Amino acid sequence: MTLAYPIASNAAHPARLSPDYKSTIKRSPSKPLIVMRHTLTELTGPVYGHETVRPGDADLTTQHKGEPLGERIIVHGHVLDEDGRGVPNALVEIWQANACGRYIHVVDQHPAPLDPNFTGAGRTQTDSEGYYRFTTVKPGAYPWGNHHNAWRPAHIHFSMFGHAFVSRLVTQMYFPGDPLFEFDPIFNSVTDARARARMISAFDLENTKPEWALCYRFNIVLRGKNATPMETK
Repeated sequence: MTLAYPIASNAAHPARLSPDYKSTIKRSPSKPLIVMRHTLTELTGPVYGHETVRPGDADLTTQHKGEPLGERIIVHGHVLDEDGRGVPNALVEIWQANACGRYIHVVDQHPAPLDPNFTGAGRTQTDSEGYYRFTTVKPGAYPWGNHHNAWRPAHIHFSMFGHAFVSRLVTQMYFPGDPLFEFDPIFNSVTDARARARMISAFDLENTKPEWALCYRFNIVLRGKNATPMETK
């Protein structure tokens, strides 16, 4: 299996240059890209990280001595191909801010508290049907300095690896009904409204665990007309 799939459409994925997202102005290439074809070695190996996944890596609430603060949630779904078939044995990694909107990173100086019981990173492998499941806390919104009073909507970063280091796709999962959507240049760098909607999870009452955790479903489609927008450019 490889995740190095073709792009669905220009409107379904963020453009290299999105002027409202100011850092893309400096990062976007100013000359045409040169396509470097992958060799057999790059496409077939080595497997990246699959063998180091531990049973507790998918539960971000049990990685430390105490429980993290915040709203406990379950995030689950399937990694799918363009025909709706589950993609087995994909390495799925997530990273996120804590419930106060703070990352454990030296660059993040947002004046919100760090949580000693929350690192904000997890990983798992999809099963034979392409299914994955994480337990975590709902991340908070945070300021990011792109423009006046700029705040990022609550989100979780997703990374999917196939059977080679170069076969990686990255996206972001958002939560339904967030009032910050219309003000966020990153979310709106996907110009197709239907594609943007595919980055928003669905509240899943049926799989909510009573008196313990709410649940959100987020299916990730790797390619085709219904592909989840990916940070591929």
